[in-house]
Amino acid sequence: MSDRTVFFLSDQSGVTAETLGHSLLTQFKGEDFNKITLPFIDSEDKAEQVVSRINHAGEKSGARPIVFSTIVRSSIRSIIRGSDGLHLDIFDAFVEPLEKELKLTSSPKPGKAHRMRDIEAYMNRIEATNFAMANDDGGRIRNYDRADVILLGVSRSGKTPTCLYLALHYGIYAANFPLTDDELESGNLPPVILEQRHKLFGLTIAPERLREIRKERRSVGKYASSQQVRYELREAKRIFDRYKIPSVDTTKFSIEEIASRILDHTGVERRVRN
Repeated sequence: MSDRTVFFLSDQSGVTAETLGHSLLTQFKGEDFNKITLPFIDSEDKAEQVVSRINHAGEKSGARPIVFSTIVRSSIRSIIRGSDGLHLDIFDAFVEPLEKELKLTSSPKPGKAHRMRDIEAYMNRIEATNFAMANDDGGRIRNYDRADVILLGVSRSGKTPTCLYLALHYGIYAANFPLTDDELESGNLPPVILEQRHKLFGLTIAPERLREIRKERRSVGKYASSQQVRYELREAKRIFDRYKIPSVDTTKFSIEEIASRILDHTGVERRVRN
């Protein structure tokens, strides 16, 4: 099967097109996608170049490219629609129905969604991200009183990327604490963690998947052995059960789904709305 090329087009950074496109593409597991983001398409000349690139990708792969677009200017959108791709345009899909419902005419302007009113949300994301990085893997446990949620799990169970996702997308202060030999052997959590017991949430993962991830990081020694992996996951579950810590199995979920389940279960309030 040829890889199908997917383009994310925007007259700004392309984040919205990527977010929309990635969310939709996760629903299709049987296809390989070659993803290309083309931001700042703000002139007709650039649009013509994009059309050539889309057409070339289709000719090369033999599969019709998929195009996710959040371009505002109608003249540029018209040029893009002349390419040989499947066009999924956020303005075509949503703005026209909204105009009919609201009985108002939109006033499209590039960058309108990224004006000064978003600075506070942006700063929230930055501060939350800094917090997540500073409090990664038990780095600064004295800061846990500032956390909205504290993720627990064995090494490579998905704690760090989940914390960063919660911070970047929702402005949530997420810390994580690794379950190491001290906790796994004793079955006890440190007092400083138990003080924040209401913020704790566990991550687990299938043994086979954890072995694969660990082997990529360190293939020698007991770190990625089947016996060690099963032992750690078994003892981690006992800790979750003992302290009645809610948890989620990350094996088959995307990071977006993991974050959603954490937020749904904990009720943590988002500081930033996507």
